[in-house]
Amino acid sequence: MNLRRTTTVRRSLTMAAITTGLVLAMSGCGGSDGGGEAKEPSASKAASEDKPQESSEPSASADKVLAEVKGENGITLTVTSAARDTGGFVTVAGTVTNGTGKAWVPVEWRGDERELMANGGSIAGASLVDQNGKKKYLVLRDTEGRCLCTRFTGGVRNGQSTDWYAQFPAPPEGTSEVTFQVGSMPPAPIEISEGE
Repeated sequence: MNLRRTTTVRRSLTMAAITTGLVLAMSGCGGSDGGGEAKEPSASKAASEDKPQESSEPSASADKVLAEVKGENGITLTVTSAARDTGGFVTVAGTVTNGTGKAWVPVEWRGDERELMANGGSIAGASLVDQNGKKKYLVLRDTEGRCLCTRFTGGVRNGQSTDWYAQFPAPPEGTSEVTFQVGSMPPAPIEISEGE
């Protein structure tokens, strides 16, 4: 009986090794045949995805800062864009930098609503305030209560900067000046640009 099980296990392991080898061989063949033009953009794309997070993103953000606020014992929130999309949304984006001296999880940024608790450390509790129109716009969410925003999975390490975004319903067409607010951070006046 044990011999039969041992033989079955060996066959299974052999089949798994052969399958893995075939998969690796096929993926190696896919990159080496005449698809040089199609392969290069994806390789360039992968390289550009790695680099913006480390080097070019912070410098690009520094050039177009709409607002920057400091609070919460060393947290710096920067807003780098607020664009009105054609679908009736406003997407606000920027960076958050942790200067607290320890790891930081933005628990209070997720909002007070029970529906938003499942979003964990996120920017789900952010809002846009149109003071002239006397309206407050909350972060959009899907039918299951997940925010259309960044979730800071694992928090933000000390000294680290990370990108964030949040989508809101768009204020009326004539409204371009709003205030961005999240948690106990000071309000950040920003201007909405027209999307492409």
